[in-house]
Amino acid sequence: MAETLPTILVVDDEPHSVAAMRMALEDDFQVLEAQNAAEAWNLMEQNWVQVVISDQRMPGKTGIELLTEIRDRWPDTVRIIVTGYTETSDMIQAINEAGIYQFITKPWHPDQLLMAVRNAARLFELARDHERMTLEMRYLGTAASARTEERRRVLQAGLGFDKVLRGPNSPLNATIAQARHFASFDVPVLITGEPGTGKTDLARAIHYGSLRADRPFYELNCAGLGDEALAAELFGAKRGALPGTTQSRAGLLQKADRGTIFLNGVDALSPQMQMALLRVVTEGAFQPFGAHETLTTNTRIIAGAHRDLRARVSDGRFRTDLYYALQVTELTMPPLRARVDDIILLAERFLHEAATEHGKVARGIAPDAATFLEAYDWPGNLPELRNEIVRMLILAQDVTLGADLISRHILQARDPRDGERGSAPDFSQLDGTLKERVEIMEMRILGETLTRLKWNKSRAAVELGLSRVGLRAKLDRYGIEPHASISEED
Repeated sequence: MAETLPTILVVDDEPHSVAAMRMALEDDFQVLEAQNAAEAWNLMEQNWVQVVISDQRMPGKTGIELLTEIRDRWPDTVRIIVTGYTETSDMIQAINEAGIYQFITKPWHPDQLLMAVRNAARLFELARDHERMTLEMRYLGTAASARTEERRRVLQAGLGFDKVLRGPNSPLNATIAQARHFASFDVPVLITGEPGTGKTDLARAIHYGSLRADRPFYELNCAGLGDEALAAELFGAKRGALPGTTQSRAGLLQKADRGTIFLNGVDALSPQMQMALLRVVTEGAFQPFGAHETLTTNTRIIAGAHRDLRARVSDGRFRTDLYYALQVTELTMPPLRARVDDIILLAERFLHEAATEHGKVARGIAPDAATFLEAYDWPGNLPELRNEIVRMLILAQDVTLGADLISRHILQARDPRDGERGSAPDFSQLDGTLKERVEIMEMRILGETLTRLKWNKSRAAVELGLSRVGLRAKLDRYGIEPHASISEED
């Protein structure tokens, strides 16, 4: 297995100095180049850098200022400064403000520079190994661990399982209970369910309920991405491997090291990507796109699937070994149609969020509107419900959202006689005689129109091309009456 070259960043506004450093270092390191602090910061955000070598005197921010900011954002990165000035005051300032590991004075010798950077890279690796070995010790009874535990508690409160809204009798409660149990165990988790059921929220809650809560969480939707784009996003890419790029690119497996990645849509992975993911899950190893060296990562993988992976394993479209590697435990997110008691809780939250975002006052959802929302099947699950609430809020002229604001297909999904729930009617699939089919269509249209017009029968009769007497006769015939919270209008 080939060893990966450590990545270092050289920052100097003089091109010949950068070129000289690259020549001295490129056999032992992957060298990134920047001519000023802004370019350096951008490269730090895009790459996993172990050592930074910066010139002191540069236009804009000085080397000390840049390395001070890097220390605050990436404290593990080892910092070296190159300077032609050796005043004692400058040295003291750099040591105190930027945490400088070593000074290199100009003119420097290539062997001197190479030895300093080798030692710095070794220091980085030793510090990283020490941090890995003491991961659990951070949560013991020291003052430092107490601060970490408090931060973790705050993250759990804001982003953990309590963020997954559900009622006391929700079918989601059993899934949450099982997820809580597995959160603190460092094993892969497979989350299945229809698109839009909240798999990402559950994966995020598992992360913030684990010992990795203070480390990064990333989500990547595999569906719709080609192998090349997916590999570059997940594994990173070697310099020049991607069209139009001149720098190497760090992948999520590097950025999320010691954290968690949620890979949604793994059921759409190609055979090649399934093999690559299997290696990550079983060995923690991967190769950046276009590279030959192998990197390792300590990242927890949570996978999401929109379709039944067992069926895809049976028909040969998903690897058996990958399925069982991911499925240490399998959590199933129920569709929204199975969470009737949760619908209004979720709708109220979406309403509050939308009202805050759009700066519009809203106090809640009227009982008649709630009846229709609960009677609909929501094939689009949570995103469909959220979009419907946003639409209702935008159309609303009152602080309470009534049934008249609901989309027609949702109004027609509820039987106006007995409130039976269902999906939007597909009139082409109705059974029975022509008369029976026409009556079903007529009944749904009557209920939808009257609800949308707030049971103003005069307006409904005009819109439907009926007389008041004719409308009344049809309502009596089908037994359609207004909801208890609705008052009829002439």
